[in-house]
Amino acid sequence: MSNKIKIGISIGDINGIGLEVILKTLSESRILDFCTPIVYGHTKVASYHRKALGLSDFNFNVITEAQLANPKKANLINCWEEDVKIELGTATQTGGKYALLSLEKATEDLVKGEIDALVTAPINKHNIQSDQFSFPGHTEYLMERSGSKDVLMFLLSEDIRVGVVTGHIPVSEVSRSITVEKIVKKLQLMNESLKKDFWIEKPKIAVLGLNPHAGDNGLLGTEEAEIIMPAIQQAFDKGIISFGPYPADGFFGKGSYKQFDAVLAMYHDQGLIPFKTIAFGRGVNFSAGLKIVRTSPDHGTGYDIAGKNVADPGSFAEALFAAVHIVRNRKEQEELLRTQLRSGGKIIETAADTKDDAN
Repeated sequence: MSNKIKIGISIGDINGIGLEVILKTLSESRILDFCTPIVYGHTKVASYHRKALGLSDFNFNVITEAQLANPKKANLINCWEEDVKIELGTATQTGGKYALLSLEKATEDLVKGEIDALVTAPINKHNIQSDQFSFPGHTEYLMERSGSKDVLMFLLSEDIRVGVVTGHIPVSEVSRSITVEKIVKKLQLMNESLKKDFWIEKPKIAVLGLNPHAGDNGLLGTEEAEIIMPAIQQAFDKGIISFGPYPADGFFGKGSYKQFDAVLAMYHDQGLIPFKTIAFGRGVNFSAGLKIVRTSPDHGTGYDIAGKNVADPGSFAEALFAAVHIVRNRKEQEELLRTQLRSGGKIIETAADTKDDAN
């Protein structure tokens, strides 16, 4: 049996660009050097997209369960039997129905440990809603399915990492949703992820203010003094190296983010607008704090370009590589802990030392 990392892939909305970026990514044979990909979808749907892209030389290895995956091929599991009508570029109930079937089967295998991580192609958050799915998005669904208590929306790239305190909520609700406890919890999740998932020994985290000029000493708002600063102090007292609050505009404008391992923003657009400006097309959405590993590209369904063979697979490929990297780091850390236990708590040789020696 191969020890290669198994990466499950949910196909997202069948009428969007999900399968296009999946197929373009998996058609690169080098992917198989790093992982065994398993796509959760259907052969006919995949064939439709493959023909639209002109990928005549690419074929899936069709299997019935993840354990049968061929490590030398891109694998596919059929998640339904019936034929499906594809309407590229259109939001339909059919698109939502089969996006959910793909996600459900992939998540089932992820929770059972049949696959090591899940990369999710984009869904339409409206047409996927049903009796089985009543969540704002992937993150909340996976948090419940994996039995995780909290999660941090963590955007990653080579240049910048950004997390958010409040996620998919209206801007009008942001201020009253921010509390000392919530900020401290998000800082804990970010700090733990930087250590466990990225092997940064002493992470340095920047915290943004909520108001213009970070409140300007109370002239433009009091959240900084009453909530954010006390939260930073509490986090610091817990051993989390965090600083702020910083005015968001100047912080990104001057490139101050380069001095930190990660940035915690107060709300969605405050963090994602600069992130996507800096890293669009290469960024990855990672759900930090979950018991399982899940990543996704930093774009949506792309209905406007679906079927036109112009979708850039870069972000999806980065999401796949990030999943492999995080799984590998977690496994090495688990091995390190086992080594420590076997040696009675004395470190003989760490996984990080071994990795450095091999370079």
